Amino acid sequence: MKFAFLILLVTVGLSPVAAHSQTQSNKAPVRIAIAGLEHDHATGFIPRFTGRTDVELAGIVETNRDLIERYSQRFNLDPGLFYPSLAALFAKTNVDAVATFTSTFAHERVVEACAAQGVDVMMEKPLATTVKQARAIEAAVKKSGIELVVNYETTWYPATPAAYKLVHDEKQIGRLRKMVFHDGHRGPKEIGCSTNFLAWLADPVLNGGGAIFDFGCYGADMATWFMGGQHPVSVFCAAQHLKPQIYPKVEDDATIIVNYPGVQVILQPSWNWPFDRKDMEIYGQTGTVFVPKSTVMRVRTGNMVAETETTLPALRGADGDPLSYLAAVARKKLKPEGLSSLEVNVIVVEILEAARKSAETGREVKF
Repeated sequence: MKFAFLILLVTVGLSPVAAHSQTQSNKAPVRIAIAGLEHDHATGFIPRFTGRTDVELAGIVETNRDLIERYSQRFNLDPGLFYPSLAALFAKTNVDAVATFTSTFAHERVVEACAAQGVDVMMEKPLATTVKQARAIEAAVKKSGIELVVNYETTWYPATPAAYKLVHDEKQIGRLRKMVFHDGHRGPKEIGCSTNFLAWLADPVLNGGGAIFDFGCYGADMATWFMGGQHPVSVFCAAQHLKPQIYPKVEDDATIIVNYPGVQVILQPSWNWPFDRKDMEIYGQTGTVFVPKSTVMRVRTGNMVAETETTLPALRGADGDPLSYLAAVARKKLKPEGLSSLEVNVIVVEILEAARKSAETGREVKF
């Protein structure tokens, strides 16, 4: 969309002097709006606008008064930022991209509204709750020509691209044989997620399931990326309901086996880990790569007598955080690829849906 000649200067943490200097700049900031506040990850996204002149918070679509008041007080947001719908937002102000913090079920509606306006969109993982939804999103994106980004916390971990380069590009551990992904925490209620977030996160329709969709998507995303976008041969899932008194409608623990020709992937999403974790183990014919933390990679290849550990520096630029990445996409400086891409994430939803079906039937699902 074209930038308006006069830009509404409503930016989190931006002083009037800095705002005035932006209007005089030859390069207007990327105007990014937020759709929904019912996903708690919005609390980490909004502060990223603070102190930046290359991006601007253009508006927030939300009708829940409790959420509006809570976020307004916490981040000192101007009441003029809020709109009752995406249609009202697009009618009143220019927007270059939309960051989505709704339920997963609502992603389809948001994408279709953005596609109709030619506005790029980013959503929190996973892409959708069903393959049918994922395909509808894919169709809307391709028909409109907009770009779509799926945001995973692990995408911005320094160890993630480092492990991929070592395994996939440099082939330092030989042919892949097995990948194991552990993702989760003690449970969304146990770690203090908001009631608005819990209301849909533990709903089988709005979230697609429980731990399987909430945390199984991380490993499915990584596996699809490492496997070059291949579809698996089969998926088997054994799910558990260890805390029915807290999560009566959804599973809170699962083990998912995703089979490829010659490669097995094990996903272990859970709301029952004793501590927060997002780690991976990669096994090849001649070596191993372990990523126990976001900045740590432990490697042993065939010519090493012992494992080596490397601490990696933070990623910078567009690859450093989701706001910078979305801004670069909106400026047409890059196209979403790999972990963030639509192509990879449609397959992620196919894996998750197969896991859900396998858990329900007790049978392996073949592709």
